[in-house]
Amino acid sequence: MRTTNDTTTAPAQSPALAARAVVVVAAGSGTRLGIGTAKAFVPVAGERMLVRALRTVLTLAEPTLVVVVAPADRMDECRALVLDVAGAAAEYVTVVPGGADRHASVQAGLAVLPDSVATVLVHDAARCLTPASQFERVFVAVAEALAAGPGDGAAAAAAAAAAAAVSRVRGVGVVPALPVTDTVKRVAGDVVVETVDRSALVGVQTPQGFPLAALRQAYAVAEQAETDDAGVFQAAGGVVRTVPGDADAFKITTRWDLGRAEAVVAERAGTRPLDTRADPRADLRVGLGVDVHAFDPAVPCRVGTLDFPGEPGLSGHSDGDAVAHAVCDALLSAGGLGDIGGRFGTADPRFAGAAGDVFVRGAVELLRDAGLEPVRVTVQVIGNRPRIGARRDEMQDALAAAVGAPVAVSGTTTDGLGFTGRGEGLTAIATAVVRSR
Repeated sequence: MRTTNDTTTAPAQSPALAARAVVVVAAGSGTRLGIGTAKAFVPVAGERMLVRALRTVLTLAEPTLVVVVAPADRMDECRALVLDVAGAAAEYVTVVPGGADRHASVQAGLAVLPDSVATVLVHDAARCLTPASQFERVFVAVAEALAAGPGDGAAAAAAAAAAAAVSRVRGVGVVPALPVTDTVKRVAGDVVVETVDRSALVGVQTPQGFPLAALRQAYAVAEQAETDDAGVFQAAGGVVRTVPGDADAFKITTRWDLGRAEAVVAERAGTRPLDTRADPRADLRVGLGVDVHAFDPAVPCRVGTLDFPGEPGLSGHSDGDAVAHAVCDALLSAGGLGDIGGRFGTADPRFAGAAGDVFVRGAVELLRDAGLEPVRVTVQVIGNRPRIGARRDEMQDALAAAVGAPVAVSGTTTDGLGFTGRGEGLTAIATAVVRSR
């Protein structure tokens, strides 16, 4: 399997003809996370979720084919990311565009796997801290289930009866699960109807494992979308069993989850992220960027990649986003790569009216070409308006998505002094820390 521009569903080839595969679903929009970018591309402690998820899969002991299902509008970016992470193992990885929903996206991933694959695991990139041991545990359980058959007992008999009734899928799937620890109530509106016995309840995670042929068949005959692959498999008559899950395999859905994930990463590291004594390869470099723009009421206001309706805009060849431009200059400065004027000058018509994140992403790409990557950025916004306090978190998240590393934003005024104090314009000062990749 290779990361080419071919997005057809013809069977992909692998030199190893591996018998097992992982489909990493990374096409979700991340609406509930509220950052404005595809969730799998949101950084967790400086590394994108998809990068963390892929790195774990690529550490598995046995040869494993990997299919990344990416947002259709970010295919080139995803291919570049995959090639960077996979390195010499890139021939085991392919990237395909996702569908209109998760159901269609999983089908797209399953379709490109060669028939040599016996067992496939489906994994959500948003569960990017899932340990490799959980993947191995599911692979082993699927293999053992295939060897042993459904077995005896009431549950197996019921599952076999269901399979016979629908005459569809026969096989055993495996999901990692954790016991439900909270008291569970059944409600009608806001009224509690009853307490549900939680002893028979579990919360399931990914990766979820299945015989490839059986899972393909289950998706092909599905009459409705389910919330996970096990639901599709079971609805088609398959038996689903559980193995112990892992607390670190939680799904990043909200900003609270994102904070929790970053705390887990910090705890795993056992040291401050910027402690070069812990990582002698860090080769940290610091850069400074400053940008100033005058207000122009005739243009829309865009600051820190966010729109501020009703506020006077900032004049400039592009969108005048002083904050994004300062971040761009800080990144370029840290990498010794010149400045925004030299790299993205006004003489180039491509940048006329361009949004600020174009320059930030461009600087990150130049850093990548130089063997560097961002670690952290801080920005100080100086001016009377627009007021950024209520939108600070949103601005930090939007800039972090463009930088690929955490961004901290703060604001201040000059107490009526100078051009910013007189309300004539806005100043932004940014510092960036980058390191060798």
